[in-house]
Amino acid sequence: MRRLSLGPGGVRSVLAIGAHADDIEIGCGGTLLMLTRLHPGLHVTWVVLSAAGERAGEARASAEAFLAGAGGFDLVVRDLRDGFFPYGPEAKEAFEELKASVDPELVLTHTRDDLHQDHRIACELTWNTFRDHAILEYEVPKLDGDLGRPNVYVELSEPVAREKVELLRRHFPSQAGKHWFDEETFLGLMRLRGLEMRSPSRYAEAFTGRKLALDLGGAG
Repeated sequence: MRRLSLGPGGVRSVLAIGAHADDIEIGCGGTLLMLTRLHPGLHVTWVVLSAAGERAGEARASAEAFLAGAGGFDLVVRDLRDGFFPYGPEAKEAFEELKASVDPELVLTHTRDDLHQDHRIACELTWNTFRDHAILEYEVPKLDGDLGRPNVYVELSEPVAREKVELLRRHFPSQAGKHWFDEETFLGLMRLRGLEMRSPSRYAEAFTGRKLALDLGGAG
């Protein structure tokens, strides 16, 4: 399994996968903002599997804003049918195309314990496709009440945490009427994860890392 360094000169390429518009931003938007600033040459492949019409436009504009500091990025917005990922070959075909086109050092995807079927299938296909890669699974709060017990934390500076929330608010007006889509939800979860990791900034994003390879230096 590949080893990953997030320090200076470390990660150079990231693949971020979201089932729907706004999933990546909610789950790991702060981490991506931090990475693009720590690694100016970072290349990000940003994939949204299900977004059509207004939602596709929102997804594109938001991704471009979050990746403004990246060294380069590729944006893929597909229009798979929302809620139907397990019931046809389209999702699998999308991942087969990804496998042929990218070889990232880090993959960010949904957690396999997510109760939304599209999110869960996206995670399963990520692991099926990128078997030898470093994969971190992000969380998305929602009505299902399925937040789990993550084991990997990324500290976010307070300005980055608040920038994440502002970009979400600005770029997803179609979601503004939903009672859960607000500053309190997003900042509250980052604050809770910051508490868990004793973050000096008070904010963090959390992930599940199911397989990690530790490099002690000097092996071999």
